[in-house]
Amino acid sequence: MVKKTLSSIYVALILIFMYAPIGVLIVLSFNNSKSRVVWGGFTMKWYGRMFQSASIMSAFGTTMAITLLSALIATMIGLMASLGIDAMRKKQYQMMMFFTNIPLVNADIVTGIALMLWFIKFMDLGFSSVLIAHVTFNIPYVILCILPKLSQMDASLYEAARDLGANPLTAFFKIVLPGIMPGVLAGFFMAITMSMDDFVITYFTKGAGVNTLSTMIYGEIRKGIKPEMYALSTVLFFMILVLLVLMNIAQGYGEKKDKKTDY
Repeated sequence: MVKKTLSSIYVALILIFMYAPIGVLIVLSFNNSKSRVVWGGFTMKWYGRMFQSASIMSAFGTTMAITLLSALIATMIGLMASLGIDAMRKKQYQMMMFFTNIPLVNADIVTGIALMLWFIKFMDLGFSSVLIAHVTFNIPYVILCILPKLSQMDASLYEAARDLGANPLTAFFKIVLPGIMPGVLAGFFMAITMSMDDFVITYFTKGAGVNTLSTMIYGEIRKGIKPEMYALSTVLFFMILVLLVLMNIAQGYGEKKDKKTDY
């Protein structure tokens, strides 16, 4: 009993340590005073000013365009790569998984500088360079979300569809894609999450005149923290939270579907 109570207290302290700063940020976004220590009453004016700010709305539009485009492109490339990797022999499969995991464990600053040097040599830094960079670091996450679903699929279903006269494309869209769709959706939402809050790689590859929400917040903080930044950070936090919930729902749906097929 004592051990269980202590473990619960330990978990509660960890959660408080992790989420208390975010809670303070959310509270300050509704504070009528610019002071961080004096409560001036509840207000929504910082959110109103945030939506009225041309620079914030421009950064928001750029962020959403890069996020959605990079997630969509990375999902399509990751899906094709996953199909190819899944069909490989054991040694080739292990080698490809090794190369796929490198971008995940590599430091973001190394990836950002490397991409920046590559783009400077072949193209101008701007929207396109940021988009390519986001697609690049999103692909491994998509692959790692789709591959487990491919390994869980019964390969005989595809072969049976082919034997019944379906061409490869029809068999893929009717048999394979519905079976791995939860993994595809999870990879898509993961790519959106990773792309939306990326700062380091975006900072090194964006060039002049291009700002995302993360780089704009960093630039504004160096000048001095404005209450609008609290509101913007709060909106960004809840957007990512919703995406994580949707990703978990997609994964849970896939697990339930797999259990039904097992029976």
